[in-house]
Amino acid sequence: MNARRHLIPGTALAASCALGLGALTACSSADAAGGSGKYDVVASFYPMAFLAERIGGGHVHVTSLTQPGQEPHDLEISAKQTAQLRESDAVLYLKGLQPSVDEAVAQSGVKTKVDAASLTTLEEHGNEVGGHAAAHDTHEGEESGGKDPHIWLDPVRYAQVAQGVGKALEKGDPDHAADYRKNTAALVKQLGELNTRFENGLAHTTSKVFLTTHAAFGYLAERYGLTEEAVNGLDPESEPSAARVRDLEKTAKADGVTTVFYETLVSDKTARTIAADAGLKTDILDPLEGITEKSRGTDYFSVQEANLKALQQALGAK
Repeated sequence: MNARRHLIPGTALAASCALGLGALTACSSADAAGGSGKYDVVASFYPMAFLAERIGGGHVHVTSLTQPGQEPHDLEISAKQTAQLRESDAVLYLKGLQPSVDEAVAQSGVKTKVDAASLTTLEEHGNEVGGHAAAHDTHEGEESGGKDPHIWLDPVRYAQVAQGVGKALEKGDPDHAADYRKNTAALVKQLGELNTRFENGLAHTTSKVFLTTHAAFGYLAERYGLTEEAVNGLDPESEPSAARVRDLEKTAKADGVTTVFYETLVSDKTARTIAADAGLKTDILDPLEGITEKSRGTDYFSVQEANLKALQQALGAK
């Protein structure tokens, strides 16, 4: 299913890495993957590559198949990338996010195939997620629910995925199992600390409702007692209906919303138009689908810290 136009985004792979941005220090080009003497891991996009890099450490060679700055949902796989995937020791992906990746993985003979979606739970989310939305009647322009793939934006779910990835690497490369286990424990601890900072930082706010152009933050909203009201559901580039825009303006006024959030990889035109009409500000809330020079940080943790600060400011944290 093509989730960019339905609910779980998708299309496929493109090779490259985020060198110079601190995203993946061991990541390199497809041509350099062979002959390194390391356990060769192919990751479909940044959140998966980050896990492989942090858990694998110096024992792995990680290739991210999504170029920095490219919307993961828009990727198309090439013959070279398909061959690279087949020659890897392990592949880490999120089934349902990129259908072409799913197809290539299914047809490959890779021994270790790690589907992040199978390591935690996926929930049905539309463009209204959280306790506030549940308390309302159906809004104009409200999108029906579908499986939401954005599990990495919830530190607790991301930690569950990290544990599964760690076990998969231990099994696939048993000579370095002790190091993988140690690295996994350290990463899970760090994610737990991030979760605590979000819990404490968002516990006391003037408002519990935030507006986004892309419904990527449903898990985060549910985790911290917030409500996400999104313009476009899980398709970050679709045009909102007039009914949806009117409803969001009403919501903003009723719930003390101050800010319309947009993301770095998609145009901010819709956010700025709605903000101007409703007298609101705009700011970035990064879904962490890739790290670029526009990102407010160089890796998962620093960008998530920036997201926390943006939410605190928008919601009036006390």
